[in-house]
Amino acid sequence: MLNNSFFYFLTLQLYKEKSKHIAVVLLSLVVIFLLSSVLFISSSLRYSLFETLEAQPDFVVTKLKAGEPSTTPIDWADELLEIYGISKVTPRVHGRYFFKSKDKSFLVVGVDFLEEQSHKGIESLISGTDIKSFLSGDNMIVGEGVKKFLEKNYYRNSYQFLTPKGVFKKVNIVSTLTDKSNLLANDMMIMPQALAQEILGYGQDEVTDIAFNVVNPDEWQNINDKVLELHYDLRIVSKDEIKKLYQNLYNYKGGLFLSLFIVLLLTFSLILYQRYNMIYSTERRNIGLLRAVGWSINDILKLKFLETISLVLISFILGVTLAYIYTFIFDAPLLKEIFLGAENLENSVAFRPVVEMGVLSSIFFIYAIPFIASVLIPVWRVAITDAKEAML
Repeated sequence: MLNNSFFYFLTLQLYKEKSKHIAVVLLSLVVIFLLSSVLFISSSLRYSLFETLEAQPDFVVTKLKAGEPSTTPIDWADELLEIYGISKVTPRVHGRYFFKSKDKSFLVVGVDFLEEQSHKGIESLISGTDIKSFLSGDNMIVGEGVKKFLEKNYYRNSYQFLTPKGVFKKVNIVSTLTDKSNLLANDMMIMPQALAQEILGYGQDEVTDIAFNVVNPDEWQNINDKVLELHYDLRIVSKDEIKKLYQNLYNYKGGLFLSLFIVLLLTFSLILYQRYNMIYSTERRNIGLLRAVGWSINDILKLKFLETISLVLISFILGVTLAYIYTFIFDAPLLKEIFLGAENLENSVAFRPVVEMGVLSSIFFIYAIPFIASVLIPVWRVAITDAKEAML
């Protein structure tokens, strides 16, 4: 019975009960908007971080002292180079410098600009910087969050670091990283490696850790075992372990919201079911009239199904569209703090548009099936009754 008259009647039904339908769409829109926004944020952050991790070294070696990370002897780099299959060994200097009076911290990153492998990982961040003038004195490049924080505390062109030896060290700010790098570099201070060692209290023969790559990916486990045999107080971390850590972190936060969404959806479906289970006399009369003029039970269910699926599609499309605009155009104010946190420097990160269609389609079916069932089951119960009884 899917003819022009049927669809004309469907349109009239939608228009006639527009106030009820608008209320249902608005409630559905809020639910879908919140979940889609969270999933967009999670997908964007995960994609950006994993893309960055792909450019990172395969392994990182750190010295342990009393079970905690300590400064690593730079001589270990020569020992790693002696192992067949290891390449691109890079001593690295980085660490947190705390602004104690404000309970904030900066990530100090020391770079050996004379060694290509040392600054390759942040090459995109410092593109456009005049390296020659940068190395002419005690200079640094800072993230946008660092720049804003220092300006609020009256450090506009330089900052006075207090080294572990109790000596103040003035470092000039030569440039600021672009806001596109805020996800990773918002609280970062990039400076020459020797200067970073002085500020963090390292000796000339000490570094934070040593990174290296393995030529043959199939040899990862073998190389891992050989490195562990070098020193008893050594810890080695692979890139895959870091990936799993981030994956679990964002899956946990996204899964938490998915669980809340399901609870909210079930509550919403129960309300709809109760509402349609106690169908108003006018709606019962309409169903009875349709049965009296020759409509079959299937025709009535088709009418209600198309009416409901129209509301579902409108709610879903509007909710996802608004979530996309909110996340990728307005950068998800308020919600982004759940993932980025706000304990340290304020971050004005710009999310990269990433949409996982598989996740969205799953949300659609999880949302649509209970919604449709909560409407069709009560309607079916009325449709199978005698037409005269339904019109009473």
